[in-house]
Amino acid sequence: MGLVANGRMPASLTKLFNISRSYSLWVYQWGLACCAIEMGAAFGSPRYDVMRLGVIPLPASPRQADFVCVSGTVTDKMAPAVKRLWEQMPEPKYAISMGSCANCGGPYWDSYSVTKGVDQIIPIDVYVPGCPPRPEALLEGIVLLQQRIKNEDMAAKWRGEDYTSLQATNSERNAAKVAASFDADVESAEQQSSSSDPIVVGGGPVE
Repeated sequence: MGLVANGRMPASLTKLFNISRSYSLWVYQWGLACCAIEMGAAFGSPRYDVMRLGVIPLPASPRQADFVCVSGTVTDKMAPAVKRLWEQMPEPKYAISMGSCANCGGPYWDSYSVTKGVDQIIPIDVYVPGCPPRPEALLEGIVLLQQRIKNEDMAAKWRGEDYTSLQATNSERNAAKVAASFDADVESAEQQSSSSDPIVVGGGPVE
């Protein structure tokens, strides 16, 4: 994997690796409240059959998981456990926030004991709005995450950088950095950084 981290992997081989990774995702279910019922329906019910998408639920431990799905109310007491879970997952790793409570605290946002969104603890790649969202919404979020993985620059991911599209070449990234440092082209820098924004299923607000 040294070739991947150094960015010396041929583009065609990188695309093949990305397709393989996108259709071989072990998901760790972190259900904290009522949205976990909908998550269980999506991951455990033969009606939705999430394994047809290349997603394998119920890994033995977070050390074998590729992405985590957090659903339900995240309390301040549970926050350290969520962070520890995330730190145990190997790179490259991803996270989906499912439901209003996980996204922003939901109807309990003003409670003294509720964390105002799991994104205050771990970085989130996909937000699935709803109270609760239907299993189909979660499946759509997984498909959107797979599309992002297919177009991902593996070298940037392994270096711990923000999401960078595979279409953005090294010269384009360097030009954007130089332009941003001299404030010569702020618009291009904004377009460069917008690709790292999290995905919101439906395109609406995360509430």
